[in-house]
Order: sequence, then C-alpha cells, then structure tokens
Amino acid sequence: MTVVRNITNLALIGFMGTGKTTIGRMLASQLGYDFLDTDHWIEAAAGKSIPEIFNQAGEAHFRFLEQQVLTDLAKRQHTVIATGGGLPCYQDNLEKLRQHSYVVCLWASPETIFERVRHNTHRPLLQHPDPLSRIRELLVLREPFYRQADLLVSSDGRPSREIVQHILHEFQNRKAASG
Repeated sequence: MTVVRNITNLALIGFMGTGKTTIGRMLASQLGYDFLDTDHWIEAAAGKSIPEIFNQAGEAHFRFLEQQVLTDLAKRQHTVIATGGGLPCYQDNLEKLRQHSYVVCLWASPETIFERVRHNTHRPLLQHPDPLSRIRELLVLREPFYRQADLLVSSDGRPSREIVQHILHEFQNRKAASG
C-alpha cells in the first residue's frame, strides 16, 4: 500500500555531528521556513537537558518524548526539522516523518563524526570508554533507517553552503514534481 505524502516540511536525519542543526538553520533561512530541532523541543518541554532525561528517566522515556514531538510536527508546515540521531530508528517514527516531510539524511564517516563531537559532554550515547567504536557500532545499527531517506548527502569535507544548495535543489525539484 502506498502512503500518500503531503510534503510541506523538510526533515534532516542522521547521526550526531553530521551537521543537521547547522545545515537546517541555513536551509530554513533560504526557504523562509521555521526551524525546529527536536532535541531542543524535548528539552524545553521536559524542562531538562537530554543527559538529565537519560539519567533520570532512561532512554525509553526519551524515545517516548520523541513520539510526542512527531505528533506535533504533523500539524506544522513550512518547517525545517533537525531530528535527534536516533529518532528515525524507533517505532514508526520515520514513516510518520515522511508523511509530511521530504527527508534528507546527512552522512559522515565515523572519524569525522568523532572529531566533531569528541569534546561534547552532552552526548549521553557517547559516554563510553571508546567513543569512536561506539559511533561505529551505532552507525551500523542506524544505517538501514538512514538509507530510507529521500536523499542521502555526505557532509564530509564539504562546505555547508554547497550542501545547502544541493539539498535546496533536490527539495525544490521534488516539490515541483509533486505539484
């Protein structure tokens, strides 16, 4: 059965450190859209940081809060959405996102991701003795979900402006093709 898609938003998925927030803000500015970071929305709604949510209530509760964000997102239009890295990998989150969004996955090598996030202390999933091996492990688990995006774009060694222009071109072509 084919799901009807009413694409009114653009969503960025991908692992932490691939540039979703940076690229998302630039895309929103170029398109004249709102920008929403799902992790920031969760923190504001919970009144706690993501590490606090993980420590106090666990990952399962955090994933429940992501489900609530998706319910809210279904009502939005003209929004660029930067998702948390794990959001598309749980429940039917990716399908819910695809109903109203053109989904773009930003991809980077494990080494690039590690260099970008290694000094961040607010990444609960990287509180591990060997963060680079943890990144590799999580990428293997998440890759099948990330590959379901409408568009995959590498952010390794590319200027943000170039990535934004590529995504804008593909998004505008998709919107034109769908009427």
